[in-house]
Amino acid sequence: MKTIGSEIDLVERDPNGINAHLGTLHFNDVFGEPDGVHSIDCVWKLSAKCFDCWKLLCYNILTVFYGVCIAAEWGCEFAIIAFYHIWIISPCMKIFEINCGICQRIYSTCVNCCIVPCCEAFGSLFHAFKK
Repeated sequence: MKTIGSEIDLVERDPNGINAHLGTLHFNDVFGEPDGVHSIDCVWKLSAKCFDCWKLLCYNILTVFYGVCIAAEWGCEFAIIAFYHIWIISPCMKIFEINCGICQRIYSTCVNCCIVPCCEAFGSLFHAFKK
């Protein structure tokens, strides 16, 4: 179990690739000018710098204001899920397992008492035809 004071990797922040589908979003991944239609070079360069700057700035502002609160909410959500699994779902599954065991014994007894003798009788009848 991780403790609150355990070290967090500040370089590799998505080691399991949870958000790999986002990739590293660059200016050229969003914008592209086809041949024959190009803006002035300085406008294109400045647009790329503005895109990168504002993307990072807005992301940082959003994480500063909302990141901790959203992380706290998700922590509570997963704590509630764990609580339900430990205190409600697992005991219900155990009750279901116990009841299914009893049903299995009843079904097995009925099959052994009613169906198995009939199958054995038919089997011996067909076995007589084989001779």
